[in-house]
Amino acid sequence: MPLRPPGSSRIATAVLVAVALACSSEETAVDAPSPPAAAAVPAPAAAATGGVSAAAEATQIFAQRCVTCHGAAGAGDGPASAGLTPRPRNLQDPEWQKAVSDEHIEQIIQYGGAAVGRSPMMPGNPDLMSKPEVVAALRQHVRELAK
Repeated sequence: MPLRPPGSSRIATAVLVAVALACSSEETAVDAPSPPAAAAVPAPAAAATGGVSAAAEATQIFAQRCVTCHGAAGAGDGPASAGLTPRPRNLQDPEWQKAVSDEHIEQIIQYGGAAVGRSPMMPGNPDLMSKPEVVAALRQHVRELAK
């Protein structure tokens, strides 16, 4: 039986609930300071990050952090989406895809919805700020959901 630190189950549960509640990025506007403009960085096909390509890491991150709210196909229908107001963004929507820049998507990924005037329920991923190639690969993954 693996040893866990005391209270780790409660912490893990709290983190999962917070993530589930924080995955919405629909049209709720919030006055928040704008983050610095993120430069679009093309995702290298085989950029290694600790032995894992940026694309592979992005796919893993999407599955772990985004699917709960946005769904596996990005339609905004993840298992936690029913209880969220506003509903999570349908990343497949071609109109939304045309309306947003790559930089906007990367800012949302890194800083969360409130940072770009959207729902604060969409969490940021500050751990990815030092991984521009992974952010670019996540942005590319989001773009490919509309195809």
